[in-house]
Amino acid sequence: MLKDITFGQFYDSKSLLHKADPRIKIVLMVLLIVFIFIAGNMYSLAFAAVSVFSILLVSKVPFKLYLKNMKAILPVLIFTAIINMFYGEGEPIVSFWIFSLTLEGISRAIFMALRIALLIFISSALTYTTTPNDLTDAIEHLLSPLKYVGLKNAVHIMAMMMTIALRFIPTLIEEAEKVMNAQKARGADLESGGLIDRVKALIPILIPLLLSAVRRAYELAEAMECRCYNGGEGKTRMKQMTLSVCDLWISSGAVLISGGIIVLNILI
Repeated sequence: MLKDITFGQFYDSKSLLHKADPRIKIVLMVLLIVFIFIAGNMYSLAFAAVSVFSILLVSKVPFKLYLKNMKAILPVLIFTAIINMFYGEGEPIVSFWIFSLTLEGISRAIFMALRIALLIFISSALTYTTTPNDLTDAIEHLLSPLKYVGLKNAVHIMAMMMTIALRFIPTLIEEAEKVMNAQKARGADLESGGLIDRVKALIPILIPLLLSAVRRAYELAEAMECRCYNGGEGKTRMKQMTLSVCDLWISSGAVLISGGIIVLNILI
């Protein structure tokens, strides 16, 4: 399961999304997520789904990487669908105890699961097509108006923390995989037994993983201190972010998608 988590990794390619300004990508990602949740019927959500899959094709990232992310959150999708399945009005198809399954409930379950799936796809497209350094610079630039209220250094620190967290997701997953393999080689049983037994079996994994994370954090702090890191004060960038024609095309596409969702909400 850990190998299926690829969120936070950058996939190098020469697509239109890779060339786009990271600030534009972050803003448009938030915009599309908002409009995905604004979609109020199956037609507008289906239009949003087709649009999102078109974006995934434009990114030129292998679709199997997106599916790996979906496989990792499949239990969450199933749980969400089951919870929403029993919230619906109409003639019950199946009834047992205090629960009733209706066509509206099934439709609601599919609706919510698809929304979450589209959200994961859009978020993955951003991290696959943007390097951690570009994400840091983009977040810091977007939050730069906060410097006028005395939060200039805080903005840089927050952006740096978010980027470091994204950067070390693959590293921690790899470390957890090594610890699990080491425990299995020592005869540990991590897959059988009940829920309580499995939770207990994770303790020999969590403790060394926590120690490894603390050690890596200490080494990173030492490395930043040796390089005279002192926050965002006086920081310069090797590559300046500038808007291009590519950003205009991507922005136009996002506006069309948003407009299409609104029109389908109103007309249908």
